[in-house]
Amino acid sequence: MEFTSNPKLNRSKRRSESFAFNVFRGLSLLVVAILVVILAFIIINGISVISWDFLTEMPKEGMTKGGIFPAIVGTLLLVAGSLLFACPIGILSGIYINEYAKDGWLKRFIKLMTNNLAGVPSIVFGLFGMALFVNKFGFGDSILAGSLTLGLLALPVVIRTTEEALKAIDNSFRIGSLALGATKWQTTYKVVLPIAFPNIITGIILSIGRVSGETAPILFTVAAYFLPKLPTSIFDQVMALPYHLYVISTSGTNIEASRAMAYGTAFILILIVLIANLLANWLRGYFGRKVKMN
Repeated sequence: MEFTSNPKLNRSKRRSESFAFNVFRGLSLLVVAILVVILAFIIINGISVISWDFLTEMPKEGMTKGGIFPAIVGTLLLVAGSLLFACPIGILSGIYINEYAKDGWLKRFIKLMTNNLAGVPSIVFGLFGMALFVNKFGFGDSILAGSLTLGLLALPVVIRTTEEALKAIDNSFRIGSLALGATKWQTTYKVVLPIAFPNIITGIILSIGRVSGETAPILFTVAAYFLPKLPTSIFDQVMALPYHLYVISTSGTNIEASRAMAYGTAFILILIVLIANLLANWLRGYFGRKVKMN
């Protein structure tokens, strides 16, 4: 069979391909440009406020002066608490769905409910957390209630990324391990999970970004308007950066006087998310290198 080339058709294909690549490149650059503009706006307006006192002092005079130290501590506690709840349950659920659940209506139902949970508005999680953890379980407005609510918010992200990470592992690893006499759980725990773990961290990164910036769930479960002290137990209320930013930007005692503090708070919140992402990416690379060496 002979293949004849059509120069005109080839040129048309190359032009179409070049046009598509340029469109995709332009859209990617547009997204990056929007992100740069947002970050530049916040940094330019907030950098002048950043100081050691701003980071380490308690808020004063209706949050128009002083620092945001309690809000920083509260945000870190809520993120850590939500991950302690969401990561074990989410990872184990992803393992069950991909490794143990048989194809059928139950597996499809679990995946459907997980997807639906991911699409629930955050304010609904807040109302649910208030009804269940604050009122029904009697935790009150506390770090525990807020962390559990944020953990529910992060749960579907961790479940789906764990499932996809495990699904990407070639089945030959499982067959080889089982052929050597390992049990199903030993294969999952010793072979499959270490290979998938770098990608599972991606879900944790996304979870950190989501829960650290949520206002509605903590509004109903833990956040305090003005609390110039640090918590002493998981049943205490705390200030949090997202809610603190919302309050001083919309309903503070002196909005204009606290405008600079609002930009500074936004800058610190973005910085915390950035540091968390860099740390998670470092962990992903570290475990990825360990898997390759093994």
